[in-house]
Amino acid sequence: MNKSVRFFVLVCLVLCFGCSRKAFVSRSTSPKESLAIEEIDFEYFQGRARMVLKDGNKEREVKANIRVRKDSVIWMNFTVIGVQGGRALINQDSITIVSNVDKEYYVFDYAELSKRFNFEVNYRVIQSALLGNLLIPRRDEDEVEEKSATYLLRQRSGNIEVLNFISAATMKIQKVELREANTHNTLTINYGNFQQVGPKFFPYNGTITLLYKGPNGLLNTTIIFEYNKAEVGDKELKFPFNIPKKYDRR
Repeated sequence: MNKSVRFFVLVCLVLCFGCSRKAFVSRSTSPKESLAIEEIDFEYFQGRARMVLKDGNKEREVKANIRVRKDSVIWMNFTVIGVQGGRALINQDSITIVSNVDKEYYVFDYAELSKRFNFEVNYRVIQSALLGNLLIPRRDEDEVEEKSATYLLRQRSGNIEVLNFISAATMKIQKVELREANTHNTLTINYGNFQQVGPKFFPYNGTITLLYKGPNGLLNTTIIFEYNKAEVGDKELKFPFNIPKKYDRR
């Protein structure tokens, strides 16, 4: 996995799941009973996906095998043009990325990543975004607006407004918008191609678009993911992950 692909992996795991350091504050409150959003629940999840990052005029693509143990660990194995490029292991404490091509590895804790990218990064947000579930737990102060074919669940955390658009027919999240009030930075996740996985429906396709102000003006980053396989169950999965001694930490 060369440096551009390593950057792609890190962006996929981090950049696409937040806008601000204050965006995702976990609170324990009672959910409203008026809106029953259908979310994927599972013990183990596994899937295969194609991911493409478009950043300006550059485009990078990887294929990934993904395994998840609920609220515990996310494991990814990356292939670039048919070559096994590396692996990523995400747990409650950190993200580790191993490059088999460069023979090196990286370890990021969430505090470091939050500071680097100027927004809050945690395991729950990554897991929820991966599965098409709510990024922020329901709270009493959330606002619900009924439209013709959708419900709008409006949430706020710090200077971030989160808009969740839920299909009235399926009660699945179709779109999530995050807006940062003081910078007007926005992140949008569109979910589509819902197919049944276990007893629930899962978004096989998604597009993540990040618009943010940089030193040279407005920047646009797009991440596309397309699953060709997704399964849930209670059969235990393996998460093989080791770092060869000869690999250097960067």
